Amino acid sequence: MPIYEYKCNACKKKFETLVMGSFKPQCPDCDSQDLARLMSTCGFVSKSTGTGGAPQVTTSAGASGCGSCSSTNCGSCGMG
Repeated sequence: MPIYEYKCNACKKKFETLVMGSFKPQCPDCDSQDLARLMSTCGFVSKSTGTGGAPQVTTSAGASGCGSCSSTNCGSCGMG
């Protein structure tokens, strides 16, 4: 059961909610169902051994953009 991020088109509040089955989410502030689902960023941390046996940590935080643009702010292209 995924957690989705939404922005209310009525009051502009951003929030996230757990969506189960055919559940229709609504804004927790104004109860509107006029919502836009936002593109969520996901992060990961990969730990491995780097050159010479030194520990190496790779993270995706702040480095991801969608495939259709080079922006790291997915709200800028209206995808979602």
